[in-house]
Amino acid sequence: MTMTAATECMTMILPDEQATQKAARLLAQHIPGGIVYLNGDLGAGKTTLTRYWLQALGHQGTVKSPTYTLVEPYTVQGKPVYHFDLYRLNDPYELELMGIRDYTLDATALLLIEWPEKGQPVLAAADIELTFKVDAAQQRELQVSTSMHPEMIQALKVAWHG
Repeated sequence: MTMTAATECMTMILPDEQATQKAARLLAQHIPGGIVYLNGDLGAGKTTLTRYWLQALGHQGTVKSPTYTLVEPYTVQGKPVYHFDLYRLNDPYELELMGIRDYTLDATALLLIEWPEKGQPVLAAADIELTFKVDAAQQRELQVSTSMHPEMIQALKVAWHG
């Protein structure tokens, strides 16, 4: 994890699809933009959460996994959202060739990046990290952490538990 010592965290238990949808709605409400890393093993729920997140923002169409294209761009209510999946990235410097820095120039853009470790050291640091864990009983949990927006974590905690 690339966060500093002053990292704020919270954990959401996601026992079913409804909990994942709720988490996505809350993330969509509380994270207006920035770089969001989605960490976790294959099948942990990264793409599913991203699909629900885009729907919560108001996207009406399908949400395709960018496994082969590396990025799927969306415009939702006039705002750019980019869903990256770096699983098949061979060399992080391919991101330079595709203009990764240009995606970060718009301060209103939301960049959702799966497999961010494959883009290091080229990727900019995350504003927020989401880490998916699945235990032996297939219980899913989502850890949300940030050192840049501690107030957002507090608001998420209230919304999740309230």
